[in-house]
Amino acid sequence: MPTIAVTDANFDAEVRDSDLPVVVDFWAEWCGPCKQIGPALEELSEEYAGRVKIAKVNVDENPEVTAAMGIRGIPALFLVKNGQIVANKVGAAPKAALASWIDSSI
Repeated sequence: MPTIAVTDANFDAEVRDSDLPVVVDFWAEWCGPCKQIGPALEELSEEYAGRVKIAKVNVDENPEVTAAMGIRGIPALFLVKNGQIVANKVGAAPKAALASWIDSSI
């Protein structure tokens, strides 16, 4: 399952109301570290298909959810389970570290 684009309009439906845990990546086109972790998140999305959903929120295009989540730096990753934030991580990390973070949080 590829990563999904989440917006201000569908954040609750795709993230808070999801039956699966959701990793939410807050990112922007101009963010170098965001671009570094993008391919790893795409691969992890395939590897965790059916167990974890990976969503991406463009902070420039979705100011409401970005402000509501208190995003001050990107990339910012949140793991949301049963509508609640259970873990968060700021900054780029290699794929193995991202997988380990997800595994320890789900």
